[in-house]
Amino acid sequence: MSAEVTIIGSGRMARGLAQMALRAGRAVQILGRDGSQTRDLVESLGAGASGGIIGAPVEGGLVVLAVPYREVANVVRELGDGVDGRVVVDIANPVDVSTFDRLLTPAGTSSAEEVAVMVRGRAEVVKAFNTVFASTLESGSVGGQHLDVFIAGDSETAKEKVSALVAKSGMRPIDAGPLRRSRELEAFMLLVFGLQVSPAHENFNWDTSLRIFP
Repeated sequence: MSAEVTIIGSGRMARGLAQMALRAGRAVQILGRDGSQTRDLVESLGAGASGGIIGAPVEGGLVVLAVPYREVANVVRELGDGVDGRVVVDIANPVDVSTFDRLLTPAGTSSAEEVAVMVRGRAEVVKAFNTVFASTLESGSVGGQHLDVFIAGDSETAKEKVSALVAKSGMRPIDAGPLRRSRELEAFMLLVFGLQVSPAHENFNWDTSLRIFP
């Protein structure tokens, strides 16, 4: 059975996203750089998961870039025409983790918009999952409260596909508007990251998640 969701990366976010997709009943393909790590991840996920090395044929109609911002451009180049006709989901937060005090993207753009420029219309780009963290994705909730997933993109059809995956996994999709809203989603996480690493906020940690009430 071909995978419906292809996740690029084999780290903690890749694991959380894969478990979320499997919870939604979607078969998952994991493509990573480290063959051993990728294999271990696939085996731990069990039924519905398959894997390979980046460069292998992409199966999923949804391609999620579960890599740090500094790796996004290289991964998109390596995928090449493997993303053609698909929905590419950028989850990156371009935060300078040496200071947690600035974004690495130039003013007036975002990581997701940079991806859109790179794929040059060959794929639809959506921003999603940058406001949730790996451990919280695994369950889809924190303290009994479901997670909100903010989704930005210029294609309504592409956003609907990502929203359907989110909803099926038990979380709430929120349409944040066009792809340029990625700038605000990424900038907000600069604030959140700063709070998480600050000793003044000991109750904030990497399990922090965002939800709008009601």
